[in-house]
Amino acid sequence: MEEVTKRSSAIDINWVHSTQDSPDSPNMHAMSSRNTRTPPLHVNLVPEPSQDPNDPLNWLPIEKYSSYATICVFSFLATANASNFGVAIIPLAEYFHTSTTTAGYLICFNTLMLGAGNLFWVPLMRVIGKRPVYLMAITLLMVFNIWSYQARSLGSLFCARVLSGFAAAAGDAPVPAVVADMFFAHERGFSMMLFQLALSSGFFIGPLINAFIVQYTGGWQWTCGWIAVAAAANLLIALFTVRESSYCRRDMNAHASSFPARKGMLGHMALFHGVNQDSSFGESFMNIFTLAMYPPLVWAGITVGVFVGWNIVIQLESSVLFLKPPYLWQIHSLGLLALSGLVGTLVAIFIGGKLIDMIANRMTIRNNGHREPEYRLPAMIIPAILGPMGILTFGLCAASKTHWIGLAIGYGMQGFGLTAVSNILATYAVDAYHEAFGQMAAIQYFFVLFAILFYAKGKQIRRWTATYGPLKKLSTNNMLTTTGS
Repeated sequence: MEEVTKRSSAIDINWVHSTQDSPDSPNMHAMSSRNTRTPPLHVNLVPEPSQDPNDPLNWLPIEKYSSYATICVFSFLATANASNFGVAIIPLAEYFHTSTTTAGYLICFNTLMLGAGNLFWVPLMRVIGKRPVYLMAITLLMVFNIWSYQARSLGSLFCARVLSGFAAAAGDAPVPAVVADMFFAHERGFSMMLFQLALSSGFFIGPLINAFIVQYTGGWQWTCGWIAVAAAANLLIALFTVRESSYCRRDMNAHASSFPARKGMLGHMALFHGVNQDSSFGESFMNIFTLAMYPPLVWAGITVGVFVGWNIVIQLESSVLFLKPPYLWQIHSLGLLALSGLVGTLVAIFIGGKLIDMIANRMTIRNNGHREPEYRLPAMIIPAILGPMGILTFGLCAASKTHWIGLAIGYGMQGFGLTAVSNILATYAVDAYHEAFGQMAAIQYFFVLFAILFYAKGKQIRRWTATYGPLKKLSTNNMLTTTGS
């Protein structure tokens, strides 16, 4: 079983001044030969790579980024799969002769499984490795979207959507573990930002694609069909590009001659090179609940879960609000609205990626070369302010039915907050606890349950809360004021 290492051993970076290490020193040679991106100043690489050419830290840049890019495409499809019915609530309700609330369950429970599925994929990945899990999950995503395309009853479609969410989960929480396997600590902010960009693009570009599909095909089926086709293409590429990144660094001082030669493409195509004989599924599964008690992970999971939940609420509200007076939009216009969230995501690339590396590196220098995961958290200030302001802006504009530009600005601010906060906290979790990001994701999607509850039973909850406490008093005062006037 993979043990959670002490935080100091996982994240310390020993910064070295140029007067201490010459360009010909072994440390600097290792840095220049193995690192894929220029590290800040002169720094010992953390984690320390071995002399094994098959150590993922020593892979060629093309090997790292081809594998990582293929996984990020899967992550994009995972969130596109979760949001694919966001623009099709009314067509789905009409097709199955049900309410829009019931049709909304297809999104809510799919998104819930996007998190809950990690309770299966994360332990499995620790036992059999990452390559077989990704190939299996991409295959299942393709199969369950074909089922969704063929579904002709609401029950059948509901089952297919829940299972597709389960398959898509492997494109979310397990990905940061791949980042930790392949990239050094000072590279992770940028690398994780690419992952968060893929996730957020699925939430925002996915609805754009689906809106035009629903508008011009006259139905919802191809919102699942195109994901099945894309997953099939992703699977074909993954067979050749996704390499096994699980690696046990036991012989750190062994000479390069003691390791086998670098694997070629055929060597990387083996399925079970990442099997961990010392780990069991049950033990890894129980570890999730143990690590989920760590306060930093609970806080990070709750924070990101709230942002994800509000994003779902905005998408569901938009799918109904803009199709009614005074807006009377066509369905494809809902997809164009999602572009405002994408704009926010693109702005967040700097705030949530390069900026957190810059801040963490500068604070490390000031701390005499000792690096802490918390150095990434100051960058939270900007999205922590703008994200909630975006939600408030969208809600107030929706309630007053103002011009759509106000809602688009609020949506963009929320998209910025979601992407930046997710990446900052995900990178923090990876730096602090390495393999514990799966637990954080499980926590965050648990809190998405509240979005489902409020969407389904929001009116009943509001009526109930209006019968006691401050709301009751406020309601009474309003009635008296109205009567007096």
